[in-house]
Amino acid sequence: MTFVIRAAGSGDLAHLYEMAKLTGGGFTNLPPDRAALTAKLARSAQAFGHDEATLADEAFVLMLENDATGEVRGTCQLFTHVGQKHPFYSYRVGTLTQYSRELTRTFRAEMLSLTTDLEGASEVGGLFLHPGERAGGLGLLLARSRYLFIRAHRPRFADRTLAELRGVIDEAGGSPFWDGLAGRFFGMGFQEADQFNAVNGHQFIADLMPKHPIYTAMLSDHARAAIGLPHPSGRAAMRMLENEGFAYEKYVDIFDGGPTMTVRTDQIRTIRDARDAEVAAIGDDGDTEALVATGRLADFRCAYARIAMADGGVMLDPRGAAALRVGTGDRVSWIGRI
Repeated sequence: MTFVIRAAGSGDLAHLYEMAKLTGGGFTNLPPDRAALTAKLARSAQAFGHDEATLADEAFVLMLENDATGEVRGTCQLFTHVGQKHPFYSYRVGTLTQYSRELTRTFRAEMLSLTTDLEGASEVGGLFLHPGERAGGLGLLLARSRYLFIRAHRPRFADRTLAELRGVIDEAGGSPFWDGLAGRFFGMGFQEADQFNAVNGHQFIADLMPKHPIYTAMLSDHARAAIGLPHPSGRAAMRMLENEGFAYEKYVDIFDGGPTMTVRTDQIRTIRDARDAEVAAIGDDGDTEALVATGRLADFRCAYARIAMADGGVMLDPRGAAALRVGTGDRVSWIGRI
């Protein structure tokens, strides 16, 4: 059985919608709303449809497909230049230190400041893997395929890349962080606000969110404890990001307080260490399992394959070559599987 990453098309609406219903909330890039998903696919089709090597506000949607059965079992997204049409808000966690001469004591207060510091970066997000497929390295395939896609289209992505991790969500689908902070200003629950943001964008944040810093000591214990923590289901994703060079630099999501990870794009491990080669042969003698990608834009494909170095390039195993739709003489990019 071989799974392959491919470009999304208009026929993937039903697949996206079914996966969106399984997310459990707090997944802004994959809302269970057919109109929003239709618009997302249309925007992705527009991005795949032209080959201008310039940085613009675009979005690409990729799908994980079982190459043998055609079943779609996962998805991921890339955003080339965030914050261009709507502000890209984050909270920056900082510290204010003050000294009292009379008390001879130093006081340090943690604060949340609303910021658009990350505006202009690229973003990798929207990664969802069907619960029945969370084994065999498919999450890693989805995640790292995005970096090989960026590498193949580098001029269309910014010099900084971010990834937002879903924050702590309770069993009722609520967010302790939202309830303790933003919910007090918006008069709506987390699920309603998250859904509204997914469909309509961030502008209502600019309209209603207080602009002055928030002292975290004024929040409830539950809200304060959620700051910078990923959802339990996102801990593996956080480790994968860290393995690629992403780091948590005290930026958190304004809705659920989840951590935002950032990295210089050219220092992403998969982008930095991947190699280009020609397919010199197809055969079963491959001794290295690798992540292999080929094609550009709508023709992009990525899958696991066994490879071996060969005269003039690499040898791919027949199954991997078939999934990638490549033969001798074609060009691929590859990096060893972690």
